[in-house]
Amino acid sequence: MDERAIRLLKAWQTPKGWRYWSAVNNSEVGLWYTLAAFAFFLFGGVLALIMRIQLAVPDNDWLTPEQYNQVFTMHGSVMMFLFAVPILEAISIMLLPEMMGARDLPFPRLSAYGFWCFLIGGIFVCGSLFFGVGPRGGWFMYPPMTTEYQTDVGPDIWLLGLSFIEIASIAAAVELIVGTLKCRPPGMRLNLIPLYAWYILVVAVMILFAFPPLIAGDLLMELERAMDWPFFDAERGGDPMLWQHLFWIFGHPEVYIVFLPSIALVAMIVPTFARTPMAGYGWIVLAAVGTGFLSFGLWVHHMFTTGLPGISIGIFSAASEAVAIPTGVQIFCFIATLLIGRVTKNAALLFVLAGLATFIIGGLTGVMIAIAPFDYQAHDTYFIVGHLHYVLVGGTIFPIVAGFYYYYPLVTGKQLSERLGTITFWVMLIGFNVAFFPMHISGMIGMPRRVYTYPGGMGFDLPNMISTIGAFTLGIGFLMLLYDVFRPKGKQPLVKRNVWNAGTLEWSGEVPDKPWGIRSIPIVTTRYPLWEQDNFLRDVDEGNFYLPDAEEGLRETMVTSTVDAEPMQCLRVPGPSFLPMVAALFTGGVFIFGTYHWYWAAGICGLFSFITIVTWLWTGTAKIPEKDTKAVGLDLTLPTYVSGPAAVGWWAMFITMLGDMTAFVSLVFGYFFFWTVHDEFPPAEFDGRAVAGPGMVWPLVAAGLAGAAWVAVLLARRWNRIGQGPKEPGDKFPAEGIIASSTTWPFYVAIAIACGLGIASVASLFYGPLKNEMDPTHHAYSASVSVLVLWTMLHTGVGVLMLIYAAARRLFRKMDADHDADMVNVTLYWHFLVLTVVITGTVIALFPEVA
Repeated sequence: MDERAIRLLKAWQTPKGWRYWSAVNNSEVGLWYTLAAFAFFLFGGVLALIMRIQLAVPDNDWLTPEQYNQVFTMHGSVMMFLFAVPILEAISIMLLPEMMGARDLPFPRLSAYGFWCFLIGGIFVCGSLFFGVGPRGGWFMYPPMTTEYQTDVGPDIWLLGLSFIEIASIAAAVELIVGTLKCRPPGMRLNLIPLYAWYILVVAVMILFAFPPLIAGDLLMELERAMDWPFFDAERGGDPMLWQHLFWIFGHPEVYIVFLPSIALVAMIVPTFARTPMAGYGWIVLAAVGTGFLSFGLWVHHMFTTGLPGISIGIFSAASEAVAIPTGVQIFCFIATLLIGRVTKNAALLFVLAGLATFIIGGLTGVMIAIAPFDYQAHDTYFIVGHLHYVLVGGTIFPIVAGFYYYYPLVTGKQLSERLGTITFWVMLIGFNVAFFPMHISGMIGMPRRVYTYPGGMGFDLPNMISTIGAFTLGIGFLMLLYDVFRPKGKQPLVKRNVWNAGTLEWSGEVPDKPWGIRSIPIVTTRYPLWEQDNFLRDVDEGNFYLPDAEEGLRETMVTSTVDAEPMQCLRVPGPSFLPMVAALFTGGVFIFGTYHWYWAAGICGLFSFITIVTWLWTGTAKIPEKDTKAVGLDLTLPTYVSGPAAVGWWAMFITMLGDMTAFVSLVFGYFFFWTVHDEFPPAEFDGRAVAGPGMVWPLVAAGLAGAAWVAVLLARRWNRIGQGPKEPGDKFPAEGIIASSTTWPFYVAIAIACGLGIASVASLFYGPLKNEMDPTHHAYSASVSVLVLWTMLHTGVGVLMLIYAAARRLFRKMDADHDADMVNVTLYWHFLVLTVVITGTVIALFPEVA
């Protein structure tokens, strides 16, 4: 190993001993994430077996109704929120940088923070079951059952615990989107990226728009439970249907959020074992995008029996059937690749084929229940349970198991047993079909779902007993897989490099692999560089590409343009730190103590969480580098600091705010939903009292003040650049109209004015409801106005704090005229903030007049 490689290895070295848990490398965090998600999967599987024991025979009293409800609620919640989504984000964090020839993802500490949030939240939610206080309203938590009839802490654990976990999902989505768009190797244009990356990009965008409506729904339900704001109370103008809309706007895309990454694994495995590039690459990409798009137009098919208008049912029924088209395109491309290639038999490929076959069966039954008349008959029967397990297990679990067999040598350097894998495959395939196929029959003869037992003599006995036998057979199959994964392999030799002779970049690593990700960042000109680029591995190993050294001892990767992957920046990424773990612990405290209404403890945790996150940002982000440019190899010199749309931080802020805006729009949707379901909205009077609103003046004043504050923020960004040096030869800086002086007082004045106007906007927004004595508990109208006001006030407060942070950065010389990423990102936040305030102000002030 030469000196360059030694320096590079030292920079990327994983911490030893107790400091190991401060690691933020994608390989370590991805591995922890995967193991934790798999542990939750096993927990959910045990809960499923407990349910099957209860349902094996009629009139069984092994579990009480309360216990059964907790077990089946936790089974669904664990499988969907703690396994299906996290396992695929975990695999992506672990493998995506290797697939794209990057050293790491752009925000490794964000990945670590997301993992610790996920782990703490998962333990909290699952642990509630052992104390008999677990949620028991189903994974869908329909009100009024969970608002009026379950007054214990169980629904709060579900709402706050899973909202905490959703932070991890959104954090991972931001990381994966920015990583895919900005951290590809030079030359890897969008039409050359691995199909896995395309799928993950689509899924991460879906998460960004699907999870916020659920978070908004969680907020509304928790406000009703904790503060009696009647969003779902029909007697006070609320409507339980609002929850169903918000939940299924999340819930149906969720199916594809877990399905598409699994198919992404299939898209990587099939070409390798077919020994040929994937057929129909472009069609698959279009189909994946189309599936993601269509999935947002299907949620109403979960609500066909709720009394919707016929035209709505017809439209959503057609859309639900249409999604079979892009799905079919993908499957036909996989089959075509296998047919034109030279297929080699392998345990991984067997699980791929099992996944495709079972998913097709589940897809066909899905088309059946997309037809409203059939859905009326099968709704809430065990036919639906059989259908969703064929889709989710076939479309998700089998491909993930295939991924275990395929990528296990990449992670550990050892190989799973092919012989045991083949036996495991048959046990799991038989067990799965024996478990879930009879559910179609029991459903067709009328067995309702979500029941803890059933009477004998109705024809349900035999199908249920068969299902239980199948479930335990499937469980044995997973135990065999577990044994194969964790059995000692000390005497087993390491596999050879690129053991499957694959063509994609993740297999370019040595065995055992080094923590640097890749020896040198390559130039990529094909979709399968290991197959099609001459001397590729030799050039990577000899450091003949980019960033083969770490002269400064820093962790560095390359940022490229979003479309053509042109080199743009040498990005320094932060190293090991306990700050993400500590921040996650305190953030968890806010949610956990809030669940039990220990608000003082929650407030203290919130304060420490804020301090920790600010410390993390202060010490680890937007650092002014010791030199402006760096030679990265092959006669290329790149800047070490950029701001604006060229910077990964700007993209992260933009994407995060898109998700935040989606949650806000969901709350606005709730306001207008009430208008559509009431003859008079807002009502003049309710329950003998006038229904007060916020009035017209003060919300509009708040919007105006926020607009003025936004202008001051723009001026602050502009005046922060006073004295800025030229970016390129020939540039004229400072630009015309900017004072040619190195003084910074205009910047601070603009910041102070923006803060003052922001605070005045918050006060105006609060004063309107206060002056008119608006009571959020009186009517759903008052509650929906109050939640918009509350949301806007909190966001404006955050905006003011961000301005103070930017001023402090400038004051302590961590930001200057040339290194202004912090101020640019704060300005971007304020773009979204002013939109939020204006929408809130105009809606609550003017819409009552229009209505």
